Amino acid sequence: MSDKPAEEPSSHPEIPDDVWEQFARDTERDIRASAPKEPSARAREVTERLKRSEAESKAKGKGKGKKKGHEPEGWRTGPAWQEMNGRAARKRRVWAVLGLPLAIAVAVVAMKPSLIPGDPFHKGDGNGTGGAAAASPLAPETAAPTAAPSAVDPEVPTLDRPFAGSPALNWADGTAGIVLPKATAVGSISRDRVELALQQAKILLVNANLDPKTIRGARPAAALAVLDPKQSETLGRLKTSLATPTERNDPTQLFSRFDPKKVRLVGTVVKTRGRVTFAKDVHGGVTVHTDYTFVYPLVRTDGSTEVARTIVRRVIDVEILDPARYQVTPGLLTLTKYDADFGNSACGVYNGYLNPEFDSASPTGAPPTGPTTDPYDRSRDIGKGEATCGTVSRT
Repeated sequence: MSDKPAEEPSSHPEIPDDVWEQFARDTERDIRASAPKEPSARAREVTERLKRSEAESKAKGKGKGKKKGHEPEGWRTGPAWQEMNGRAARKRRVWAVLGLPLAIAVAVVAMKPSLIPGDPFHKGDGNGTGGAAAASPLAPETAAPTAAPSAVDPEVPTLDRPFAGSPALNWADGTAGIVLPKATAVGSISRDRVELALQQAKILLVNANLDPKTIRGARPAAALAVLDPKQSETLGRLKTSLATPTERNDPTQLFSRFDPKKVRLVGTVVKTRGRVTFAKDVHGGVTVHTDYTFVYPLVRTDGSTEVARTIVRRVIDVEILDPARYQVTPGLLTLTKYDADFGNSACGVYNGYLNPEFDSASPTGAPPTGPTTDPYDRSRDIGKGEATCGTVSRT
């Protein structure tokens, strides 16, 4: 599965044809309305009568030395008025042609400022990426990736930008990244039973890795509740690990927990990427397979503003078994596999928590003895061979 962002619609849409057609009709109407009109017959008759009256008055007053009274220029209906009206009409036609497209342009730009070259109104995405496209979420993962995510510009994470310089910047936020496939019947297991198992698997993932209380070290009660109590050995070991953690019984193998006295989550977002699949298993039931990576930005509680990230990848399998053939509780999950890989958690510390390392603090735990790996690389297998604590190439 490629890690390329999903394509987004163009940010420069063309003005719809119906808008231009309406503009043309309005322009033609305005031009007709503003064009000079020939005086009506009634107006011409009044004009002729006024001219005759004026001529008669001049003839009667001729030789008497009577001064002609002052008359405002152009007060009559005549050629001078028509000429002035013609000039005004031409101006109105020019403004009608220029004004409407200008109005449309202003309206479009008001609704879509990005149409202006350079988009002076754009304020960025708040992540320092310089544009929304750089922070666009990736399409959901539907198959195993074939390579690690591409390198990104090295940036120091901050309280405002805790995922700066991380491939997880474009990953989904929290539960939005846990996308369930469409349920179908598998063998004797009905579609509804498969759907229920998928929903329960999501509850397990969310409560174990994304619930704020679990992250702060609380008991993941909802995750434990979807597991079959008849699987007594497994469930007993999980409960023991939460109460008295040891190297053998380590709750972080299934639950993401941090010591609330030492560190806290920066903000409320945990980045998430992975997939859920299901298929018929060898026992005649259905196996729900989950493979997810979670990225936690953290800061110490001592007042420091230095941000460190811990990356956790989990591969968990749960089964739906036929109650007619196996001693199981109908409607609950049987946990059959859970493997984990940690990026930036102190080696050899078994206090029941993940323990992020900060550059400004002295290293804790045992020195790493394993190989250098990329914690963002979801193309490699985990859980094979003896577990070792290695070095990560990036966080």
